[in-house]
Order: sequence, then C-alpha cells, then structure tokens
Amino acid sequence: MTLLILFVIFLIADFCVRNYLAMRQIRHVRQHQNQVPAEFSHHISLRSHQRAAKYTIARTQLSLFESLIDSALLVILLLLGGLQWLDLFWAKVFSNDWLRQLSLLGSVFFLGALLQLPFTLWRTFVLEQRFGFNRMTPKLFILDSLKGLLLTLILGVPLLSAVLWLMASAGSTWPWWAWFIWVSFSLFVMWLFPSVIAPLFNKFTPLDREDLKLRIEQLAARCGFKLNGLFVMDGSKRSSHGNAYFTGVGNSKRIVFFDTLLNKLNEDEIEAVLAHELGHFKFHHIRKRMILSFGLALILLLSLGWLSQQVWFYTQLGVLPQLGRPNDGLALVLFFLTVPVFTFWAGPVFSLLSRKNEYQADAFAAEQSEPQHLVQALLKLYNDNAATLTPDPIYSAYYSSHPAAIQRVHYLKQFYEKN
Repeated sequence: MTLLILFVIFLIADFCVRNYLAMRQIRHVRQHQNQVPAEFSHHISLRSHQRAAKYTIARTQLSLFESLIDSALLVILLLLGGLQWLDLFWAKVFSNDWLRQLSLLGSVFFLGALLQLPFTLWRTFVLEQRFGFNRMTPKLFILDSLKGLLLTLILGVPLLSAVLWLMASAGSTWPWWAWFIWVSFSLFVMWLFPSVIAPLFNKFTPLDREDLKLRIEQLAARCGFKLNGLFVMDGSKRSSHGNAYFTGVGNSKRIVFFDTLLNKLNEDEIEAVLAHELGHFKFHHIRKRMILSFGLALILLLSLGWLSQQVWFYTQLGVLPQLGRPNDGLALVLFFLTVPVFTFWAGPVFSLLSRKNEYQADAFAAEQSEPQHLVQALLKLYNDNAATLTPDPIYSAYYSSHPAAIQRVHYLKQFYEKN
C-alpha cells in the first residue's frame, strides 16, 4: 500500500471520526437541554443551562465547518498539486535557496492563517458576541493580529532558518541538533513570556488585595511553590470569561488572575482554584508534559530525518523534489501537514492523561483548602462561562482535557462527605 493511499484513508477516517463525534455532541446536548441535572439544579437555572447548551451546539457546529475547510486545504495542497505549484513558483521568484524555502514555508502558513481568519472573526464577533462574552473591538483585534504576526516573524524566521541550515549542513545528525535548538527555544520562550511577550497584549498589575495576597502566599509556601509575583491581567478587555494560570520557568514563575475571575469568585473560592493549579505543580504535571512533548518532538524529527531522504516521500504525496537544489523546506511542509492526519487517533490518549492529572490536582486542592469551596467555584465558572453540564460521553472522552462537570463534582464531594 502506497503512502498516498494510506494518507487518503487516514484523512477520510480523521474527517469522519471528527464529524461523527461532533454530531453526537450536538444531538446529546440538545436532547438534555430542557432539564438541569439534579446535582446542579439548586445552583444553575434552566435558562442558564439552555444558554450553555445553545452555546456548545453553536461552537460544535462551527468546528464541523472548520474541519471541512481544513481537510479541503490538505486535499488542494497534496492531492491536487497546490504544494507543487507553490514550490515551483518560489523557485522562479528566488534563486537564493534560503529565501525560496522560507517563502514556501511562509506561504503555506499564510494560507492556513487566511482560511482560519473567517472562523476567528465569526467566533469572536458573532458567536461570542451573541452569548455576551465578547468585549474585543475590531481595532484591538487588528492590533493583536499584527503583534502576533510580528512575533511569529521575529521568533519563527530565525528558528526555521537554523533548522534549514542544519538539514543542509549537519548530515544525518541534524535531527539531534534541531531537537536541541527546539528545546532551548521552547524554554527561552517560556522564560520570556511573562515579562516580555504577555505584556505586549495585556496589562499586568500587582494584586492589591492584601488579605487575598496573604492567603495565596501562605498557600504557595505550604505547597513549596516559590513565587515571583501575583498579578492581575485585564482579560475583561477581550472577553468576560474568567481564568487564572501559572506562567514562566525558574525565577520567572508567577501567578496571573484574570480580573474577570476575581470579580466572580470570593476569596475562599479563589484559594481553592489556586490550590488546584498548585496541585499540577506539586505532581510535576507541567514538567512531565514538557518532557513528553520534547520526547515526541525528537521522535518526529528523527522520523523526518529519514523520510526527507526518501524520494517516494515526496512523489507519493503529490510533489516532485527539485533536482540540484535543497528540498528541506518542502520536506518540513510535507511532514507537518501529514503528521496530524496519521496521529489523530492519539488524541483520546492525551485527553485521558490530562483528565487523570485534573483528578490528582482536585484531590490536592481538597487537602489544601475546603473541597466544597472548589465545588462552589466550579459551579460559578460553569454557569458564567456557559459550559455544558451534559456533554456526550464519547465526545468528552475523545476531546476533553477536564472531566465532565458531573464526574468532577461527584469526585470532589467524596472528600467532604466523609467528614
């Protein structure tokens, strides 16, 4: 069986599975939209439950169309000769191989971003607006897009240039050197993000609520977490959704609260949510995830190192490598276009691992704070963020990084019902 036939089979399977799961989710949420689950009936009104159902259905329907367009782009690029045309076009424009290959990579990235733009605009200014979440203005959207593009060029061009240079000059060892550069680059960006990148998009101010600050510092000390600051981010200028997160590595670690979260939860609930996040730190979930992602990156680069030397890798995916000129950029594009198609089945495995980590973090939060406070916080967040309480079990098992609302609340209740 040729690579092309395998690719077509996996592409069809990927498309069919994603659409089957989306239709299951829509049907299941719609069937349960007129009755609030008993566990939540005292906290969430029928009106809020129906709003969450409509929001979930609208988001899932949009993802269906988005999946169709993504698949169509792959067909055009790989099966209908689009990538071959782009490669030949840039070969005519540039005699410099570095510029030719970067232009090929950039044009494919641009096409993908261009096709995503209508979905992003619709999601932000229609869907989120309809349900009362959007606070983004067109001006802010344009500024964010320009800043994102500039960051991509500043950080991405040197990285791709280094990889292309290694592929051309480091022989069979280039995947190892490229992996080392990728790991260093990732850690550098993580270190840079809190103090340089994030402030380009949002304003960060030190938390000025002294009582809450003291509680958080005491909680962090109990958990062995060394803080470099507690900050509030003006997330409300883009969305009414609330959140909190850890960011940075080494001495740059900090805790960031969305201002919307601080307005929705009381201090007990904020402490419980933070205890959950500290549970991820305590069990080294973030570190383990990084190690796993770096290990997978090495496997992918080693695979690419072998495939890029095989003529059939190009020809069976619809392109002819150029004779007498490097084809490393073409190999990169081909590989990273096709990898998601062949690995879509791994999604449920990573979702399962993520849900296991969430349960561990919840258990840790129940030890470090009152578990009922975390339940109360979750109920408020489910309600305010219009998160469905009745997802389809199979859809949730495939995609969800967090346990379903009912499962999570049942799990937490066991900790205070014992007492």
